[in-house]
Parts: sequence; structure tokens; C-alpha cells
Amino acid sequence: MSTFAVPSHEQTLKNLLAAFNGESNASARYAAFAAKADAEGYLRVGSLFRAASRAEHIHAANHAVVIQNLGGTPSANIEAAAVNSTAENLQQAIDGELYEVNTMYPDFIAEAEAQKNKAARRTFKFAIEAEKGHAQLFADALLAVKNGKKELAEKATYYVCPECGFTADKADFDRCPVCGHVKEEFELIS
Repeated sequence: MSTFAVPSHEQTLKNLLAAFNGESNASARYAAFAAKADAEGYLRVGSLFRAASRAEHIHAANHAVVIQNLGGTPSANIEAAAVNSTAENLQQAIDGELYEVNTMYPDFIAEAEAQKNKAARRTFKFAIEAEKGHAQLFADALLAVKNGKKELAEKATYYVCPECGFTADKADFDRCPVCGHVKEEFELIS
């Protein structure tokens, strides 16, 4: 009788729980940053933070499904957001997104792949691709704030994929470039 090792998903579950907590906190933090941006007259940045908050919520929900399928219970410890000026909040958001893109999610994806956990790999891949876009949108917004761009005083509409959280400021695509979801079902956030 031959035996074979069944992969342990313990580390992947820990990674999913960490990602769920991080995404849940990012969603709450970005909602607080949106209110600050609006109060400072940066309505376009407020719209961006609201869209990113929604995307982070989608990431957390996707992680939660996989956590539950692995027998875990999703839980988050929501910390009070340290809200500063809009420029400082944008820089904090950029730093957080780049950490996820360059360090956290690559490590989590590698572990999920090693454990042959396709569902975890998928939810992590969706998140990392969306976070890349968030980092760029935040960087563009920070540059506009620093340059005193007048269009920041007007609200904008952002497009958020309900399946993966991809976020765009223009709907110049037919399907989500990350997951293939149809554009017509994207959420419009302003």
C-alpha cells in the first residue's frame, strides 16, 4: 500500500487570514481617507479612495470564501485609521499597495502554488493585479495634488470590477483585463 503526502494548507490559510485582515483594514482606511480628501476639496481623490475602498472590500470577500472552504473563519481586527493630509494619505496608500505588490502577495502566491491551492492562488492573483493599478492611480493623484491641479476639485467616476476589484478611471475595455468580467457589470463609484 503506497502512501503519499497530502499538502498542508496551514500556511496558505494563515496567509489568507492575514490578507483578509489587511484588505479589510485597507477598505476602512481608504473610506476615512476619502472623507478627508472631500473635506480638503480634493473630490476626485475622494472618489478614488472610495473606489479603492470598494475594491479592497471585494478582495477581502474573495479571500473569505477561500478561508471558509479551507475550514477557517475570516476575521479582521479593524484598526483606527491614522488620517493625515490628503497628500500624506496618498503616500501611505502608495506604500501599502507597493508592499502588497512587491512583497506580500508574491510570497502568498508562491506558497499557494507550492501547496497546489488553485483557489488561494486565484484570489491572491486577483488582488495583486488590482493593487498594481491602485498604486498607479494613487501615484497619479499624488502628483496632481502636489502640482495643484484644478480638476481635483471635481468628483470623478471610477469603474470597479465586482469579481476581482480591478479599478480604472476610464472604461476603455470590453472585459476586465484581470478576470475577464464584463464591463457592463462593473460598479461605478464616485
